[in-house]
This record gives sequence, structure tokens and C-alpha cells, in this order.
Amino acid sequence: MSTFRIGGVHPHDNKVYSAHQPITACPLPKNAIIPLVQHIGAPAQPIVEKGDKVRVGQLIAKAGGFVSANVHAPFSGIITKIDTFVDGWGMRTPAIFMDVEGDLWDDTIDRTPDIVHEFMLDPKEIIDRITAAGIVGLGGACFPTHVKLLPPPGKTAEVLVVNGVECEPYLTCDHQLMLEHSEEIVIGIQILMRALGIKRAIIGIEKNKPDAIAKMQALCSRLLGIQVLPLDLKYPQGGEKQLIDACIGRQVPSGALPIEVGAVVDNVATVYAVYEAVQKRKPLISRVMTVTGKSVAQPGNYEVRFGTPLTDVVALAGGIPEDTGKIISGGLLMGRAMNNIDMPANKRVSGLLFMSENESRRVEPENCIRCAKCVSACPMGLEPYLLSRQSELQLWDEMEAHAVMDCIECGCCQFTCPSHRPLLDYVRMGKAKVGGIIRARQAAAK
Repeated sequence: MSTFRIGGVHPHDNKVYSAHQPITACPLPKNAIIPLVQHIGAPAQPIVEKGDKVRVGQLIAKAGGFVSANVHAPFSGIITKIDTFVDGWGMRTPAIFMDVEGDLWDDTIDRTPDIVHEFMLDPKEIIDRITAAGIVGLGGACFPTHVKLLPPPGKTAEVLVVNGVECEPYLTCDHQLMLEHSEEIVIGIQILMRALGIKRAIIGIEKNKPDAIAKMQALCSRLLGIQVLPLDLKYPQGGEKQLIDACIGRQVPSGALPIEVGAVVDNVATVYAVYEAVQKRKPLISRVMTVTGKSVAQPGNYEVRFGTPLTDVVALAGGIPEDTGKIISGGLLMGRAMNNIDMPANKRVSGLLFMSENESRRVEPENCIRCAKCVSACPMGLEPYLLSRQSELQLWDEMEAHAVMDCIECGCCQFTCPSHRPLLDYVRMGKAKVGGIIRARQAAAK
């Protein structure tokens, strides 16, 4: 059986609505808001001012530290201000505002459709280009990619694990990317292997994507060291630790990173961005995202430049369905419900899911019946019922002792609970609180 060993659930994938819809480019907007926080880590620092004219691909904000990422202009136009905007969850976020005047690109970027196979750069030059391009993990976490390519002292990468799983229900953008840009992805894998100094890579793809598996296998069959591994369907197989277990049979210890077991994990969309950065000198200014739902008029996969209003993307898909009860950024289980979509697309938004009133209505929670289904389903081996109760009672020390920081917020516990208890809601709240306590303690110790 090709899958991870601990926990997991089997939700209906609901991918039929947007599956095999070709990637469609979203038109340029009239105005854009480019967030300075599109990644885990320190915000990028603006290097432009009001009134500056910029071209597509021009650096407009520098990474604010090692764990941070550059931000580039997705459009050509005039910077109108540097201010904050309110995102889809009511949080104020720093951003660069601009009036879009056209599509004039930086001269250094190769815009030809030709696929560039040969690369002669050494590992440092590859990592420098990836860093300069502002590439982050596009599977959801948005961790700066260059950090993964520079293991800490004493740690060595042995294998690159490429995430083509896309286990989240409804989302199909990675699947379509593998169908339309498989060759570039394979080149990107080879580039990352050289950067890491390794000779082995495994591409994990779930078996509900047979066409993507076949296409990737055909390309990799003549390449040494790259294996395509079809995986059984199980959520959350796209999680780093679960994918490592499924692909190489190693389990990452509690509190540790994948490099602890010699693995580096990158999503297929991230690998494609690496190809564009290294071979085409194109920074990360857009991504493919899925807009879907049972009532969406034109569900599909859309290439959207960062800063484009999400309202423009939704209009391309036929507008907000009349029966919409909830809009989720991301997938059904790990995505988050939004207050509004009056915000720009960014590196974090992999999809928009529209759920009807009936689908999104929560069932009244009942008492816990001690069935332990949440324990069996947890892919991290935690006790969600206990962590949830500790969070309710604000027992932060106990939550830390029971490894709440290992929670990957996948939602398996809440999905499987027969009493409809809001387990993930409480665990997520407690994890945020405990994380803050840990960071404060670490800062005080310095």
C-alpha cells in the first residue's frame, strides 16, 4: 500500500467541476494592490516610492530577512501609495498600490515560449536566482524556497520529494499544471537536485490523476534518479511529513523538519516557478489557482498575477453564485472561510471554493462520546479531543506538553467527529496561543 501510515481520512474529492479545465490567463486589472506579506517570515521592505514607474518583473520590495521573500511588480504602471489594506479575514496588511498602465516587461526576462533544457549554473548560482525571484512554497505554506535549499550545519539532503498529490477536495490547479507544463517541471526537478547536490528525486502523485502520472512517467523514464510514485488516495497526503512517509518510508520526529530525515519537499507549482526563475529569469509574479464549487458557472484553473482583485477572478468564473453561503480560500479542509473577496490575489491563495448555504451550514455540536475517531484520524498521532478541551479551558502549558505545535491543522479530526464538535477551531486557537508563548519565552532567553 503506497500511502502514509498514521491516520488520514477519505473525503469525496469533488474535483470533477474544474478537472481538465485548461489554464486561462486572467486579464490585467486597472488597479492593483501587491501585499508585502505573501510568505512565512518577515515582511518584504518596499524599495519604491509614490510616483515611481515600474515594469513587470521589477523588484519593488526586498526580503526583510533570511526567512522572507522578495516581491516583484506583476504589472507595469505607476506606484500610487504604500499603505495597508484589509484582507479577506479582516486583518490589516502592508502593501504597494499601483495604477496598471500596461504589460511592459523587464528586459532581462525571457518571454519566448521555447523550453530551455540546458543549465550550466553551479548550486550557489541556482539558489541565488531562486532567492532573487522571491519563490516560496506554493502548496499553501509559502515557506521561502531558498531556505529549504540551504540546510543547517550538520544536516544533509538525500532525496527531493516532489508534491504532486493535491489531496485537497475540489482543487485541480496542480493537476492541470502537471498536464500543461510537465516538461518544465521535470527540468525544475533536475535544477533543484543540482542545487541540493543529490541524485534522487521522487514525484508523489495520487492515483486519481492517471493522466498526470502517465505523462510524468514518460518524461522521467529516460532520466536517472527521478521516480514517479503513484500513491493511494488519502488525505492529508500532501502534508510534508505524510508525503515523506508515503514516498520514502521515513517519519519526521516531533518538532523536527524534513531535513532531519534527509528530505526536502517542494510542490510541483514551486518546481515550475524554479524552472521559470532559473531558465527564464522570471520572478514569481503569478500562480495558477482553482475557482470552483457545485454552483459556480465556469469553474476552472486560472493563472492570476498577484495584486489582481479576487473579484476580477471570480467574475471570470461567472460571478458569485446566488446560493453562496461561504467562500473558502484554499481547499475544503485546510482552507479558511473569508469575510469578503475584496482583496488581491497573492502567493498564498491556491483556490476559491464557493459553498452553498446547505453545504456550509454547521450542525449543532453534541457532547463528546469518547469514540476516539479523532485520535485514529489524526495523521500526527495527537489526541484532538484532549487538545480541544484544553484549549477551551485555556490550559496552555498542558497543550504544549501534549505537542499541540505538531498539529498541521488538516481538519481530519473535525471531519470525522460524529458529534460535530469544532475540534479544529479550538485546537487552532490554542496552537496560536501556545506558539506565541513559546516565541516570547525564546525572545526572553536571548
